[in-house]
Amino acid sequence: MAGYDDRDGKIWMDGKLIEWRDANVHIMTHALHYASSVFEGERAYNGKIFKSVQHSERLIKSAELIDFEIPYSVEEIEAAKYEVLKANNLTDAYVRAVAWRGAGEDMGVASARNPVRLAIAAWEWGAYYGDAKMKGAKLDISKWKRPSPETIPSAAKAAGLYMICTMSKHAAEAKGCSDAMMYDYRGYVAEATGANMFFVKDGEVHTPLADCFLNGLTRQTVIQMLKEKGITVHERHIMPEELEGFEQCWLTGTAAEVTPVGQIGEYTFEVGALARDIAESYERLVRA
Repeated sequence: MAGYDDRDGKIWMDGKLIEWRDANVHIMTHALHYASSVFEGERAYNGKIFKSVQHSERLIKSAELIDFEIPYSVEEIEAAKYEVLKANNLTDAYVRAVAWRGAGEDMGVASARNPVRLAIAAWEWGAYYGDAKMKGAKLDISKWKRPSPETIPSAAKAAGLYMICTMSKHAAEAKGCSDAMMYDYRGYVAEATGANMFFVKDGEVHTPLADCFLNGLTRQTVIQMLKEKGITVHERHIMPEELEGFEQCWLTGTAAEVTPVGQIGEYTFEVGALARDIAESYERLVRA
């Protein structure tokens, strides 16, 4: 495929649709230098963006958490997303909304006088982990830990918070893995680089408490699905040594959807009935 900077199509940028290749920013854009950027990853199924309004609301909230205001309402962002899908003739697609501090009068840590910009793009994107949905993803264990919420706005989906995720995933891929599991600053099991985690033991589900990392919308959806199926869900701190006793594991995220995990480091997991059932149930839900 062509690089993401060299494609046909339209991108919505600052209130209007422009040609994909013309969707550029200046080299002095503040976000490029200081990571003053937030984003959302969303999927459209059969022409409808799953949890679309919640994503738009979180985008605005993320911006507030890193101290800027997006100059568009939820309703305007919603209209723009569907305008992008229509302009690109897409019904099943990944949708990326990104807001950032642009180039302006400030070029230092402070950037209050710089304009806030917003862009929305969409493209076809298949399974995030390839064939892992069938055989289970293989995960490395990252040397990097999710930071304390006293050091970062951990509830924001902010670009800068993904730096150690990129480093962790690169290291994992170099080892032949699909992704990496990260511990948090206390040593508890936290998440993968771009997805939340679930484990199964004795018919009950355990998922790390999202108190220092993003409480994903897919995570919340899957927890509700499990409860509706009558399955007990424990949101709690999980110690590394507990991995040995879990029978199944899966990842959740807008890009990942529901992806079973077959291995994390030295620990192996069955791609079992519950993992498959939840993956199938989620697929039915998003396409309903």
